[in-house]
Amino acid sequence: MMKNRQDLSRRDFIRNSMMAGGAMLLSGVLPAQAQTQLLSVDENPDSPKADDLLRGVSDIHLHAAPDSKARLGNELEFARVARAAGYKSLLFKSNDFSCHDRAYLIRQELPDFEVFGSLCMNRVHGDKVNVFAAEKAVATTDNLCRCIWMPTQDAVYQNIRYHGKKEGIPVLDDNGHVLPEVVRVMEICAEANIIFATGHSSHEESITLARKAREVGVKKFVVTHANSGIWKMTHDQIKQCIDLGAWMEYSYITNLWGPGTGLPDFERMGDKEFADFARIAPERSVITTDLGQVGMPHPVEGMRRCILALLENGLSQKQVDYMVRTNPSRLVGLSTL
Repeated sequence: MMKNRQDLSRRDFIRNSMMAGGAMLLSGVLPAQAQTQLLSVDENPDSPKADDLLRGVSDIHLHAAPDSKARLGNELEFARVARAAGYKSLLFKSNDFSCHDRAYLIRQELPDFEVFGSLCMNRVHGDKVNVFAAEKAVATTDNLCRCIWMPTQDAVYQNIRYHGKKEGIPVLDDNGHVLPEVVRVMEICAEANIIFATGHSSHEESITLARKAREVGVKKFVVTHANSGIWKMTHDQIKQCIDLGAWMEYSYITNLWGPGTGLPDFERMGDKEFADFARIAPERSVITTDLGQVGMPHPVEGMRRCILALLENGLSQKQVDYMVRTNPSRLVGLSTL
């Protein structure tokens, strides 16, 4: 009982101590350099703050510059702050560009920190899922591409929902079968033992992809942000994906966007609802921030808020550790010891 009281007091202290500077940071109004400096104060890996909340965290879905959209900071800045906060690793995502090659350069600057990149199958790589691009991604120096995402901004499902047009890069044919080029990318991911992620596929597409991935032998099949916007799945759909061998990703951005933020058109999710998603199957789930947008919280600050919210809504430390430490580390190929 005394230990629990001490843990709660420590979390209360951490939460209260970040209110003054954190309020400005969470609004996204500070420039990236100022945010990096603010977060760097007293956040070395040996600090109590890093130990209690962020030591060993791996965020495997966040956005940074350079990109074709404005971002809150660049990949090197984010990596420095995450390293200082006690993180184990980061995996960057760009909707338009590869970032596994840049991960190689960041590691030259931060040789004691694990940084990875990924590849999204959007229109910049052609009008269909590009097998050649996937082959080259997994062959890039030091093998730092640890995830290949199906189409995101150019997904057919997203175009239908947002623009009312059936256009974009498909993952299924007109009969609902997984396209041959998508199957081949699954095989490439299976052979390289890296993540194959659904991107912005629909619920039904994600389930179909999960079924095919199991047949192909993909061990790291991830359903992307299953709690977000037009991709929000029912608990039954999530359980169906897990039964097919999928890992589920829940992104905390849903609890930070909305009116008054850099993404004002989205409906904010409550922390209790987010926790209800997370508790479905923590041992087969990962939690990411999906942050990095201008006007949104810094990804490290978002992760800190997420962990506090999960603990305060009834999840155990062990369950949280699965989702922000053990499982994401395993998915990017790191030891979980």
